[in-house]
Amino acid sequence: MRVSLIATVLNEGESIRRLMDSIVAQTRQPDEIVICDGGSTDNTVEVIESYADRLPLRVIVRPGANISEGRNIAIAAATHDVIASTDAGVRLDPCWLERLVAPFEADPGVQVVAGFFLPDTRTPFEVAMGATVLPELRDIDPKKFMPSSRSVAYRRSAFERVGGYPEWLDFCEDLVLDFRLAACCGPFAFAPDAIAYFQPRTSLRAFWKQYYQYARGDGKADLFLHRHLIRYATYLVATPLLLILAMVRSPWWLLGFVAGGAAMFRTPYRRLLNQWGGLKPPDRLRAALWVPVIRVVGDVAKMVGYPVGLVWRWRNRPPEWRLNRVRRHV
Repeated sequence: MRVSLIATVLNEGESIRRLMDSIVAQTRQPDEIVICDGGSTDNTVEVIESYADRLPLRVIVRPGANISEGRNIAIAAATHDVIASTDAGVRLDPCWLERLVAPFEADPGVQVVAGFFLPDTRTPFEVAMGATVLPELRDIDPKKFMPSSRSVAYRRSAFERVGGYPEWLDFCEDLVLDFRLAACCGPFAFAPDAIAYFQPRTSLRAFWKQYYQYARGDGKADLFLHRHLIRYATYLVATPLLLILAMVRSPWWLLGFVAGGAAMFRTPYRRLLNQWGGLKPPDRLRAALWVPVIRVVGDVAKMVGYPVGLVWRWRNRPPEWRLNRVRRHV
């Protein structure tokens, strides 16, 4: 079986070396690598091309291409039947590709293989970020897991059958592709040990931008309406109600506060206990204090971004604007 590895990049500079070095170290090398650059203004292309003597590498430069367009361009240029996708900003486990393509070799009927990803952290803030926003393996239902395109593989025939990545969508494009593939190809094979190590955002400002863009993408693609409604109800209805109960000295506010806090922070703190082993005690305290800040900032960013996406959707009516109705049976 021959495998094409694809990615799209923009202004990754020296940080792209982490990905490229991890590709060089793979126990199973891709038969070709196609990377689409969206018009970087730094040295991204030069750094990638410096690996051409060690990897079967091809770089395509398409200024202005968004993530969806970049991935579609790279896949169109690839020549093999199995496409493995990853992203800039990750470091691949040495056995990532070997484990990701193993289900295809074991069963010719497999159309999609979902890999996994884990936080690649360095600071207390990043540890708190990973614990707050990234799932652990125990959080995953393999039958329902929708993989990120930083760690996924699919047959070209399945990819072409669903029309590729939606080029009208600049964020959440991999989820739209997942839903399309699940609707036409059935459950995905799950390779939990095909791991891409993903560095969380390193500042609150970068995190705000990321989650604002994710939520705007949800709005554009008509995804996860119920989740966003729960978020609005929590912050705009339940929280003011608790404050009113506290002001009138009702005993119910404390019960609501404890129950709400447990619902919001139990999972992040459970993950944090598993992930802060490399931190010294003062840094563990810093990470613990960051968790509620990160959770609230992310929620507010989503509350701001989602209606922006909804307005765009109703104005532009993209081809998949009713996608949410299609995915309910997945």
